[in-house]
Amino acid sequence: MFANANISDILATTIESRTRKIADNVTNNNAILSRLSKKGKIKTFSGGYKILQELSFAENSNAGWYSGYDLLPVGVSDVISAAEYNIKQAAVPVIISGLEQLQNAGREQMIDLMESRLSVAESTIANLITGGLYSDGTGSGGKEIDGLGAALPVDPTAAPYGGIDGGTFAFWLNAVSDQTAAAGLDPTLIQGFWNTLWASLVRGQDRTDLIMTDTTVWNAYVASLQAQQRFNNTNMADAGFNSIKFMDADVVLDGGIYNGSLGSGAPAGTAFFLNCDYIHYRPHAARNMVPLSPNRRYATNQDAEVQIIAWAGNLTTSGRMFQGRYDAVG
Repeated sequence: MFANANISDILATTIESRTRKIADNVTNNNAILSRLSKKGKIKTFSGGYKILQELSFAENSNAGWYSGYDLLPVGVSDVISAAEYNIKQAAVPVIISGLEQLQNAGREQMIDLMESRLSVAESTIANLITGGLYSDGTGSGGKEIDGLGAALPVDPTAAPYGGIDGGTFAFWLNAVSDQTAAAGLDPTLIQGFWNTLWASLVRGQDRTDLIMTDTTVWNAYVASLQAQQRFNNTNMADAGFNSIKFMDADVVLDGGIYNGSLGSGAPAGTAFFLNCDYIHYRPHAARNMVPLSPNRRYATNQDAEVQIIAWAGNLTTSGRMFQGRYDAVG
């Protein structure tokens, strides 16, 4: 006999009512996801063995000049393909013991307990996913998100990404500025290094719009600026992220306190030059911070009720050539 016969319903329905809020808080917890949301680059998928991200890898070969009655080429021009990404999963359990049920008898008290437990679970899974945005996809036995470490590795030819081999297809190579042996944290040199990397990522109006840095690179870049050159983006500030400018891109610190201690979300000595028009956050439509198998008691050998907040999806890229990585620490 449960201390509260309706605890499973209370737990599941409380999570269900917060599903959108939890998903939104995950998005708002990181400057990358916040920017992707504003650009409409957060799109759910509904099924399939893998996540497919369409991309254009070539121009239409039929294009050309003509005069008068010249015949126009109408041959098939294969210009559209898709990168393939594995579906990654994350979860956080919310647990209520039988004793806590007795101590919090009554629906209102139980909901208050649920709220406090869910707040912790919410921040925990938000940190888990946003931290995973920098992973190379190999963590936890390959179960972690294919984050920027996978999309923008130091050696883009080392391993296929999205099922495409960058060593074979040049359009699938990210840019790298490796200054680990060249005083990449020197405030007198960093802007010159960044100028070169930034220019290599420009194609017409396509250019870097967000630069995510760790604490050491942030400090070096800030030190390189004169006081009158520090321009803040009020839109990013309104979203809760302190930023300054490089060219017209927002430079955002993802460091300071990370996972409860001093550190950084971004890898040490690294800055990611991102064109967010070509980066996508793809959660599953039916598994975006929802209760897993509602109304089921998972603990079979304990006096406890368990419900799981679950997520599935991945981070994808449709234009790897527009993304760059700056490394200053070997």
